Amino acid sequence: MITKQTVAEQINSYLNHQTTLTQLVDWSENVLSHGDIADDDIEVVSEVVARLGVADVKNFGLLWEECDSLLQKLGYELKAEVNKVA
Repeated sequence: MITKQTVAEQINSYLNHQTTLTQLVDWSENVLSHGDIADDDIEVVSEVVARLGVADVKNFGLLWEECDSLLQKLGYELKAEVNKVA
């Protein structure tokens, strides 16, 4: 079941370099074509996932500010943390 939390976790994983943009886009496309989206979340999840699904197109991209906006639509707040590289 795909929920707002599921989508927020995918965006967070991308922002933390745990998944690539290609993986995020592939996941999004799979959700749109085969995903079981929770009824309570279907409108906002469908909108956000559709946007993520075109993030690999040059004219669309995926900026930090847009990730922030998408997460807010899902009910989450984006915060940055900087860690020194060893």
